[in-house]
Amino acid sequence: MTIKGKTIGIWSVVAAMLFLTSALPSAYGLEFPMTSQIEIEGDTTAIAAAINPIDSAAALYGSIELAATPVGAMFSSDLALVSAISVQVEMARTQAGARKVAQVILTQEYGFDQSQYSCLNSLWTRESHWNYKAHNYRSGAHGIAQALPAEKMSVVGTDWRTNPVTQIRWGIRYITMRYDTPCKAWSHFKRANYY
Repeated sequence: MTIKGKTIGIWSVVAAMLFLTSALPSAYGLEFPMTSQIEIEGDTTAIAAAINPIDSAAALYGSIELAATPVGAMFSSDLALVSAISVQVEMARTQAGARKVAQVILTQEYGFDQSQYSCLNSLWTRESHWNYKAHNYRSGAHGIAQALPAEKMSVVGTDWRTNPVTQIRWGIRYITMRYDTPCKAWSHFKRANYY
């Protein structure tokens, strides 16, 4: 197929069509389902490679003990990282899960104690009730941290509309840069009704 002088493969067109048809309309534009299952009949080697990338890499690099090689370790660690991130994002889609994820990020990555988490919990409960879909139509503030303008969360991730972990990471980053601690941000909020 040729589009504007460029030749593209039929599988690229099919993949793009499948991607676009899986989109769901929402208040913020398009949302994509978190899980999809596609069955394609065809090249058994390609299908096997998609099912087990480590075996396909072994065939590519000629290593039977691929997990013991740097390449195998890279594939294994990347898959584990993607899996852990996916679990964290899914957990944060609930209010209780978002609180747990924020507490872990706040304590493990920023070194804050439980009292700082308590202030963060109070602040974001007032702002959004920990709802990653919260949107203030009057001001345009969006997400758990109620970023204003919402687009500034893109410095952490372009998926800020639909990813609660991106919103949490941006919110904690904003608080530490502007107020130093969640308790100072909460104190400011109590005085001014914004932070």
